[in-house]
Amino acid sequence: MAVTGFRRSVVALTVLIATAVVAILVVVSHVLLSRVTDADAHDLARTRAEAVASNVTAKGGRVVLTENGSEALDEVAWVYADGRLIDGNVPASVVGRVEELVDSGRSQTSTVGDSLLYARTVPVDGHHVMVVVRVELTPYETSEQRSLTLSLILGGLTIVLAGGVAHVVVRRALRVVHEMAALADDWGHHEPGRRFNLGVPRDEFGELGQTLDRLLERVDNALADERRLTDEIAHELRTPLTVLRGEAQLAQLSGEPVPPEAVLNEVERLDAAITTILRAARARTDEGTRCDLRAAARQAIGGRAVEVAVPAKTEVAVAPDVAVSLLSPLLENGLRHARTRVWITARHQGAAVVVDVLDDGPGIDPADVERVFEAGVTGGDGFGLGLPVVRRIAASAGVEVRAIADGRGHVEVTLPAAGAVT
Repeated sequence: MAVTGFRRSVVALTVLIATAVVAILVVVSHVLLSRVTDADAHDLARTRAEAVASNVTAKGGRVVLTENGSEALDEVAWVYADGRLIDGNVPASVVGRVEELVDSGRSQTSTVGDSLLYARTVPVDGHHVMVVVRVELTPYETSEQRSLTLSLILGGLTIVLAGGVAHVVVRRALRVVHEMAALADDWGHHEPGRRFNLGVPRDEFGELGQTLDRLLERVDNALADERRLTDEIAHELRTPLTVLRGEAQLAQLSGEPVPPEAVLNEVERLDAAITTILRAARARTDEGTRCDLRAAARQAIGGRAVEVAVPAKTEVAVAPDVAVSLLSPLLENGLRHARTRVWITARHQGAAVVVDVLDDGPGIDPADVERVFEAGVTGGDGFGLGLPVVRRIAASAGVEVRAIADGRGHVEVTLPAAGAVT
């Protein structure tokens, strides 16, 4: 329905523009034709007057015509000498106007009804001679009317043709758009890796193809992100479940009961994994949200042997549970790899607060500073959520996190300072 409405709008606009253009052209052409025919009528009148004037001469003190044997010419050309008609027959319908032109004594034109009158003085010594000719305007007016009618007919046909062409062109163009959209929709569901690959856009269809390619790329990335999330969940939950299964199998083989502490410990780790993953999916930087970084760090430590060097009253613009979800996996990761010491520091850097989680372990290889955020590449033999989920939480909350290869375990988290968010 919307496509049909758009097509009608384009066709209507095309017809409107074509009508305006045709109207302007018809008016301009009619005005130009009127001027041309008017000029032709005046030229014919002057030609006739010159032809008659060339035969006027004076003999024996009288003005005479040397040649005039045409009765037809007598009806359209008249010669006056000293105020008297000496040649031609003036029709009663124009005789009054002809005499006025003669009495004026100067060359001029006048229109009477459908006739053009042209008076011209003829220089003859001792005499006042005037030649008056008439040109019928009816043939010229008829020609103008026919031309106007033909122009209107051709203009109407042009308008109809423009509307038809616009309808066909828009329908074909929209068909291409519809087909491209249908293909993109199908690819998004079944083959997100496919692209139009039309190259550098040369027209609107090329730009549409490029836009759809970008949308398909986002869909593909979203699906890949979803797969990564599934991998991360499986990776993070598999370890505590494996431990629980191993404890149960060991108890079954030995006939001894499973130690409650081991079960509770792994259940807590499993619960922490699920909670943190849910926070990662829901984390957002909401306007007005803030928390005390030092308190969040102590909550993330949870009684473990970690040194805290975070200044008091350091507030960041993230929710407390998000800060805890970011720091807790990093601290646990540091505890797994540290030799003797894990510590956390914070410092202000412009409109941000930079948190450093450090340990005195072997550190991160420079070639692995990005790979450590991939599922299954965190290293070590502990449980923990690992750096991949930390990166996911950070991305969801608009926080930057990066590993630093400086010869020790070092992960840097950049949080927006509370005062920087309004």
